Amino acid sequence: MKILFQGDSITDVGRNTNNGSLNSIGQGYPCLIASRLGADEPETYEFVNRGISGNRIVDVYARIKADCWNLAPDLLSILIGVNDVWHEFGGKNGVDAKRFYNVYKMLVTDTLEKLPDIRMILMEPFVLKASATEGLWDEFRSETEKRAEAVRRIAEECSQTFLPLQKMFDEAALRAPASFWLGDGVHPTNAGHQLIADAWIRTFRAL
Repeated sequence: MKILFQGDSITDVGRNTNNGSLNSIGQGYPCLIASRLGADEPETYEFVNRGISGNRIVDVYARIKADCWNLAPDLLSILIGVNDVWHEFGGKNGVDAKRFYNVYKMLVTDTLEKLPDIRMILMEPFVLKASATEGLWDEFRSETEKRAEAVRRIAEECSQTFLPLQKMFDEAALRAPASFWLGDGVHPTNAGHQLIADAWIRTFRAL
């Protein structure tokens, strides 16, 4: 069973430069998932990570043929959305909520047309209040929630699996500071990646 991870820096986590290999799994939640499932069920899964730091939904869609369809995975896991918000604040190059929904929906429906038997886990984008987000916190949170709602809708409309993550991080931030889980409010720490991996594995096993 081939499992493909798609997304931005939260999924990438060093995989672009690790040993110079395109097949590097990186050092984040995909690595933790591959480690756990590989240990539990040896030689059952092939894991591929194609997350690219800085990507927005339009970037993932632009490379979907090379980095998904040609790989023909059995399961596609996508975590995208925070850069669609963040890049608007930094360089006016974000992706507004309506366009985010439209492009994401097109990505999912086109992929289902190309790979009719594929299953997808569509992961909710998330933020916490820390160094990268606190200056524009209200806008950052509300805009991220709009992308999260778009992902939830698409999962429902396309009969795919939605993996909620924001509530999990909100609750974690009651146990330790936000930066303990998401160092700058966006990028997970080791502990944050473990939370994501645990939630992903629970969802995967429920499939």
